[in-house]
Amino acid sequence: MAFEEFKENTEDVQQKMQSFIESNVNYYKLKSFKTSMKATSTILKFTIIVLGICMVLLFFSIALAFALGTILESNTLGFLIVGVLYLVVTFILYLVRDRIIEKPLLVKFSKIVFNN
Repeated sequence: MAFEEFKENTEDVQQKMQSFIESNVNYYKLKSFKTSMKATSTILKFTIIVLGICMVLLFFSIALAFALGTILESNTLGFLIVGVLYLVVTFILYLVRDRIIEKPLLVKFSKIVFNN
């Protein structure tokens, strides 16, 4: 009699353990899906904003190059000056890339992954 009760209890424990494991697996699947979707949507929004800014910057750059070309009476010099300006800005961004790019991205994605 005691053996039968023990056997029923262990079967019940096994079923509950199996249910617990399945619930945990489903929970972590859902959590990883939520985190990956949030990260993907953040990356997509960031990409769309950057593309928009790049388009605006492109047209402003062309306008600036033509304006400088008109002032200097040489479109070639206008485009050359704008190109050198971008080269200097790119070099400065390269020097401070850790503080401007890597750290904010790390903070942003850490919040997405670990605060939910």
